[in-house]
Amino acid sequence: MSRDEQLKQRWDKVVTLLSNQFAEGDILDLDAIIYLIGVQELGKVHQKFKKDEKLNLMHIAICRLLEPYGYYEFDYFDKDGWPHYIVKEELPTLKAGEQSVLMKGAIVDYFLEKELIE
Repeated sequence: MSRDEQLKQRWDKVVTLLSNQFAEGDILDLDAIIYLIGVQELGKVHQKFKKDEKLNLMHIAICRLLEPYGYYEFDYFDKDGWPHYIVKEELPTLKAGEQSVLMKGAIVDYFLEKELIE
């Protein structure tokens, strides 16, 4: 099986898992999954978030997801428990499709690391 086929199969598992758990079977998109990862990383799963906090949650998720790739490094938790990251390496300029593949691969790796999929 090619790496692309394996990524697609694993991505489909992630989408199915999260869609069934959080969207009553409606299919979650990439942004929704990134948001959920941000909530998970913050650890405040039952809290309501304002619009700007939702954007911050997505930023946390992106930093966490791209940390293993060397783009970000965890720095500290602030007094409210929000994680902060530093940029280690600037992201390359990517087309929208390439960004999507990068993020899907990072999300799949995250779920493999957490042993939520195989």
